[in-house]
Amino acid sequence: MSRHPEVPLVPRPDSMTVQPGRFTLDDRTALRAGPGAEDAAALLREALAPATGIRLPPAPDGRIVFLLDPALGDLGAEGYGLTVSTEAVVLRAARPEGLLRGVQTLRQLLPPASLADGPRRGTAWTLPCLRITDRPRFAWRGAMLDVARHHQPAAYVRRFVDLLALHKLNVLHLHMTDDQGWRMPVPAYPRLTEVGGRRAESDGNGLPHEGSYSRAELVALVAYAARRGVAVVPEIEMPGHARAALAAYPHLGNSPGTRLQPWTRWGVCENVFGVHDAVLDFCRTVLDEVTDVFPAPYVHLGGDECPLTEWRASPAAGARAAAEGLPGPAALHGWFMRTVAAHLTSLGRRPLAWSDTGTELPAPFTVLPWRDPEHGRRAALRGHDVIMAPFRSTYLDYPQSADPGEPRGQDGVLDLRAAYDNDPAPAHWEPEAVRHVLGTQAQLWTEYASTPAQLEYLAFPRLCALAETAWSTHRDWPDFLHRLDRHRTRLAALGVRGRTPHTVPAP
Repeated sequence: MSRHPEVPLVPRPDSMTVQPGRFTLDDRTALRAGPGAEDAAALLREALAPATGIRLPPAPDGRIVFLLDPALGDLGAEGYGLTVSTEAVVLRAARPEGLLRGVQTLRQLLPPASLADGPRRGTAWTLPCLRITDRPRFAWRGAMLDVARHHQPAAYVRRFVDLLALHKLNVLHLHMTDDQGWRMPVPAYPRLTEVGGRRAESDGNGLPHEGSYSRAELVALVAYAARRGVAVVPEIEMPGHARAALAAYPHLGNSPGTRLQPWTRWGVCENVFGVHDAVLDFCRTVLDEVTDVFPAPYVHLGGDECPLTEWRASPAAGARAAAEGLPGPAALHGWFMRTVAAHLTSLGRRPLAWSDTGTELPAPFTVLPWRDPEHGRRAALRGHDVIMAPFRSTYLDYPQSADPGEPRGQDGVLDLRAAYDNDPAPAHWEPEAVRHVLGTQAQLWTEYASTPAQLEYLAFPRLCALAETAWSTHRDWPDFLHRLDRHRTRLAALGVRGRTPHTVPAP
C-alpha cells in the first residue's frame, strides 16, 4: 500500500487504493445487513447516532451493505474488504469479527466530529471513495487495565473498551486482584470485596481507597465488549500478590493468626497464599465464579513475583512439599500453578501467567514474558504460546519523556518510538518460535494513576503505536507519525487528552 496522507487510518490497513469522489451519508441513507451481519450494522448505528443523528434504517435497497462472504476466508477471522464509491458502501468479511473491524475503519474514515458524544451540526458526513483489503498481523492485540491498585468505575471501563475497539485491539485484560485490592465479587467469600476491596492511606495522600464491581456490572461489561469484538480476560493473582485476599480471610495465609490489611505500598509483598487444602478449595471456588462471569477462553492466574519467605518458614509448606515429593519450598510454586491450572482446564479454559524468566511455568500455560523479549523466545521454543509484553516497550506506566513536568511513574522512560518499535516476533527468531507468538499487549498499571484522565494521558498516543504494531505488517515510522498527527483530531473529538509532542503536562 502506498502512502495516502489524506486517509490517515490507525492502524494502517494491509492494502488501500484511494479513488476520486466521496460517498455522502444523510437522513435518507439506509443500510442492508445480510444474514449474520446484523450485529455489525447495529454497532455502526449506535456509534454514529449521537453526533450525526443519522439512523441508517434497514432497507433491502440500502446503499450501505454489510455482507458475510465465505470467499474472503483467506483474510482470516478478522479480515475484511471495504469498497466505497459515490453510490454505495460495501463491507464484506468471512466472519462477523471482520465486519466489526470494518465498522471501526468506517468510523475513522468519517469526519472526526462523528466520534463526539453529542450532536455536531454543520458537518458533511462523507466517506472518501476507496478500496481496502485488510487483516491483522496477530490474533491477540490487547491492553491490560489494572483496576486492582486503583479501582475504575464500570462506566469508564466501557469507555476504555470503546477506545480499544476503535484501534482494532481485541482483548481487554482486566487485572482485578492484587495486594492492594480485590475487585471481583465471589458470593462464597463476601469479605473479599467487603474487606479486600478497601485499603487505608495509600501513597501518602492520607485518603482511603475502595471499590469493587457487582456481578451484574461485570456481566454487562462482557456483553458490551463482545458487541465491539473485544474479549474481556480476567486476572486473579495467585499464589503471590495475595495480601488483599489474606486480609479478608487470614486462614488462607501461612500464618493464620496474623491479621493483615490490604497493602498500602507498591512493589512486591512477601505475604502469599498458603499451600494447604483450604487454599486450593478457595482457588477452585473463585475460578468457578470467574469462569461463570467471563466466557473468554483464557483466564490469567498472575503467577509471578511470589516470594518464598513465608513458605520457607512454614512447617505446613515444608510438609506439603514433602508430601508432593518436591525437593523443597521453591518447587511449591510450580506445583501450585499446575494444580490451579488443572482445575481451570477442567472448566474448559486456558491458563495465562506472567513470566519472570521464561522457565518457571508448567506446560499448560500461555506465557506473558514481561522482563525481556528473549524470555518469550525461550518459552516459545519450549512449546508455550506467548503474548509478548516486555516492559521496555509495553508498560505504559513509565513516563513518556524525561521532561520534568511528566506525571510520576516508574523509574525510566518509555517514549512513543519505543512503543512503536515493539516487535512481538522479530525476523531473526526461529520459525518454530514465531509460530507460538499469539500477539502482544500494552500494560496500564495504576500505582501512579488513579483517574480516567491520568490513565488516558498515559495510554495515548502510545497505545496507538502498539495497535499499529499488533495489526499492521507495514513498518514506516515517518508515515505513522503523519497519520498519528491527523488521528489526534479523532482522539480530541472523543475527549481523550493524551500527550502531544508540543505540550508537557502540569505537575
